[in-house]
Amino acid sequence: MQQPVLIILHQEHSSPGRVGQMLTKLGYPLDIRRPRFGDPLPQTMGDHAGAVIFGGPQSANDTDDFVKAETDWIGVPLRDKKPYLGICLGAQMMARHLGARVFPHPHGHAEVGYYPIRPTTAGLGLCSQWPDYVYQWHREGFDLPMGGELLAEGDAFSVQAFRYGSGYALQFHPEVTHAMMYRWLVRGAHRMEMPGTKQRHEHIADRAVYDFAAINWLAAFLDHWLKRQPAAATAG
Repeated sequence: MQQPVLIILHQEHSSPGRVGQMLTKLGYPLDIRRPRFGDPLPQTMGDHAGAVIFGGPQSANDTDDFVKAETDWIGVPLRDKKPYLGICLGAQMMARHLGARVFPHPHGHAEVGYYPIRPTTAGLGLCSQWPDYVYQWHREGFDLPMGGELLAEGDAFSVQAFRYGSGYALQFHPEVTHAMMYRWLVRGAHRMEMPGTKQRHEHIADRAVYDFAAINWLAAFLDHWLKRQPAAATAG
């Protein structure tokens, strides 16, 4: 049996979504922990195949103890050269851990909905087929850390994906399933009042256009992240 992948979530009912589904199908058990509610984090990655820190309503700049603890802990998989993946908040925590700035858009813009991204040459070397548009849900971005390799760029927030050692950071949300998107549209409806965001009907219409490419990209990315041979995968 494969070692489990450590899954770090930030709300009581959060889900690892499509990332969790794909990892399970690949044979990796999920070790789900919520440090915000007192779950400990391991001191080494000896018992885990990798780790993923997901998003949440918090900011990487928050002073909560669990935010600082998770940010500091990212040094463990990087030190042990085990796969680390940060998604949205988890990406911003990785950027802060590496000394980069995490900041709101200077004009108050947010990305909520589908937005275009452009892979760099390094990003195309990782995965040859990137989705043209990805699902976003954030109002802060980050600079590229010193020593980081830019993998994808965006418009309002220029750094959309980077790699540093065994760690990867994604500003966007490839894990979001159909059901998760509808929950977010209800619970986070107030976010769509911010400048630059997409409205509910746009989320729904764009998903029908862009989600298939996102599924295929995520499958290829996880194979690379886990150092597996490329394989096709689908998830709901």
